[in-house]
Amino acid sequence: MPKVTIDLAKCTGEGTCVDVCPVNVFELQEIKGKKKSVAKNEKDCIGCRSCEVQCPEKAIKIED
Repeated sequence: MPKVTIDLAKCTGEGTCVDVCPVNVFELQEIKGKKKSVAKNEKDCIGCRSCEVQCPEKAIKIED
């Protein structure tokens, strides 16, 4: 199962990962007053790396 790592310091909460993920792994949540992406359904990740490639801040890493 792929492991999803999100660097919250880099994440701007733009939501690209939410939009491009084919299996709805991500959702935006408010963390310390700012929107951030979280891997709410990490177990569903298929390792396609769409989120990793398209994140404008390079805040997401997928490891096999």
